[in-house]
Amino acid sequence: MTYALVDCNSFYASCERIFRPDIKNKPVVVLSNNDGCVVALSKEAKQVGVKMCEPWFKIEKPFLKKGGIAFSSNYELYADVSSRVMQTLEHLAPKVEVYSIDEAFLDLTGLRDLEKFGHECRETIDQWVGMPVCVGIGPTKTLAKVANYGAKKYPATNGVVDVTNQERRRKLMAIMPVREVWGVGSRINKKLNSLGITTALQLSELDTKLIKRKFSSVLERTLMELKGYPCIGLKEQPTTKKQIVVSRTFSRKITDLNSMNEAISDYTSRACEKLRKENQYCKMVSVFMRTNYFRKQDKQYHGSMSYKLHSPTNDTRDILRATKMLSEEVFRKNINFIKAGVMLSDFYDEDVYQGDLFRAMSSRSGSKELMLTVDKINSSGIGKITFAAQGIKKTWSMKRFLQSPRYLTNWEEMPIVK
Repeated sequence: MTYALVDCNSFYASCERIFRPDIKNKPVVVLSNNDGCVVALSKEAKQVGVKMCEPWFKIEKPFLKKGGIAFSSNYELYADVSSRVMQTLEHLAPKVEVYSIDEAFLDLTGLRDLEKFGHECRETIDQWVGMPVCVGIGPTKTLAKVANYGAKKYPATNGVVDVTNQERRRKLMAIMPVREVWGVGSRINKKLNSLGITTALQLSELDTKLIKRKFSSVLERTLMELKGYPCIGLKEQPTTKKQIVVSRTFSRKITDLNSMNEAISDYTSRACEKLRKENQYCKMVSVFMRTNYFRKQDKQYHGSMSYKLHSPTNDTRDILRATKMLSEEVFRKNINFIKAGVMLSDFYDEDVYQGDLFRAMSSRSGSKELMLTVDKINSSGIGKITFAAQGIKKTWSMKRFLQSPRYLTNWEEMPIVK
């Protein structure tokens, strides 16, 4: 077996640069919801001292003085760019596993010139999408991750590293900190360090039985992969989610039920869209809301409640009715709410659930067709259909004062070439 890991470089920041060539070599950061803290940054931003999760209000002035550029999160843009990268990879390789929004594993078994393919992959994605990537190639998925670490860490590799050769693999693992190995978290890293294991090579030379006895079968599988024995196969079809959660921090404190109902309804609509993309139906609906833990002067409250539907559904109208009822039950007067959310769970495939005969006969006619039509219009970029319960002004919605245009998903925000 031979795997490749294609990983986008500084993904969020690179998405912003696609339509802004003027900031190609400038420090770039992307901020979290409500422009709170740094959640993504370019290598140039790292070089001027910016760190992940730093509060924006603390670094704003010095960062801008150094010529830095900041953006509010633009999830619509990032999702579309990710989709284009993955479609390009599916054109280049027969088997692709989308691992995350900016990473994918490819099955390259049988391909001869692996390094040449890696460079062609980088060039094609750069030409078709404008996204810089690094490619790591190895006989297992974990070793492909190791190779990708080398491709990102060392510029001399030109963004492609192939560790199918055992000697080259050992040289890279000898200088790779064990904390960088896929599946080694901070707790495991500390325990390995206490045993004198500080590099990936030292970990790969340990006895598998010892690792299983002192740690877990998960780390044992990682060790086997480092030794070159494939234990983790390619998953071409994503695993069906067991639950869907949509929650946001408000831009201001919410103290009235009407605003809370609007927010909950808005999150419900988004959750239902995700549910239909999964081709699933849910039977359990939950609503939760809480105050700001850090404001000790406020009265603290964290409430949640669930409701079991009579039969599984993915019709937004049915689920909106349930979440509205729940939000009215969970809500409390004279409380400063800062965050709320909706969770859908207990999923069923279509036509699998055996429902009530009379309830099934009286179910909504054309529900599936209506919801599919709404989703199609909302994803077209020409407009958006919303429910009245979601509100109009949405003064509670998160702040994104530095957001870039949605170049690829909204007709009115498309770039104009003169």
